[in-house]
Amino acid sequence: MPGITYQTARLHCSCVQEDTRCGLRGISSGFTMIEIIIVVVIITIAALAAVPMMSSAASIQIRSGANMIAADLEYAKSMAISKGQDYSVVFDKDADSYQIVDLNNNVIQHPVKKGFTYVVDFQNDSRLHQVDITSANFGGSQKVTFDCLGSPNIGGSVVLQAGGITKPVTVEPVTGFISIL
Repeated sequence: MPGITYQTARLHCSCVQEDTRCGLRGISSGFTMIEIIIVVVIITIAALAAVPMMSSAASIQIRSGANMIAADLEYAKSMAISKGQDYSVVFDKDADSYQIVDLNNNVIQHPVKKGFTYVVDFQNDSRLHQVDITSANFGGSQKVTFDCLGSPNIGGSVVLQAGGITKPVTVEPVTGFISIL
């Protein structure tokens, strides 16, 4: 339209050719208070998440240890049934270990770890090092023997402890039923 003029806006930058800061006061080195607070909050959340995980390590280890003992008792029982001869699980509460032995008290070979005997040592197993065998009582003995019918010579229990938590593994007389309480 004739007679109408538009003014063009000019943006001015106070840049000087040698200085590329364009009007900023200067480049600061360091962190703002908000950045520091955010980092502290993130570290606090991570620490709060890690503490319960570390305290529950004992409960996880004791459950794993109890499951391992129950499985190995079942294995000794099934070996006695399948081979038609006595197999025993011998506990050593002082060394926090146990082993499976045959009729002649020879430690059997481990079925999975070829070339190794069937000895489980909680203290030398980094996954179960917090677990202690506090008692193993099978009629006054630390040994339970299964016969060719899978029946134990006497019932009893093994008690594990880790981090103030106790967990008994029981073997019922006659039936040989194994349970974790």
